[in-house]
Amino acid sequence: MTRTDENEQDPEDVLAALADPIRREILAVLAREGGATSTSLAARLPITRQAVAKHLAVLGQAGLVRAHRAGREVRYEADPQPLRRTTRWMDTLANQWEHRLNTIKNLAEGATGP
Repeated sequence: MTRTDENEQDPEDVLAALADPIRREILAVLAREGGATSTSLAARLPITRQAVAKHLAVLGQAGLVRAHRAGREVRYEADPQPLRRTTRWMDTLANQWEHRLNTIKNLAEGATGP
């Protein structure tokens, strides 16, 4: 899939980032709490701060997380926009498949009719 906007993430990038349960948990914490540092995230998760930082980098590349410096700390916040765009893409794909399946159903029912 090609990007329509330079700042818009491909659904593939978002889905790949969300494939990992730790990244989903990190994103859930950030969305629930409005932001956190890698140190505070590591305190809640069964992984090291370095591992959290790597997961945050993947989420950041997918556009799902933004980093902001606050003094000596870097705070991370969830960005729901790429997830919304991916959801819209998935809805469009589902509608296309639904249309195709209905067409096949109608053809099959017409072929077996009286």
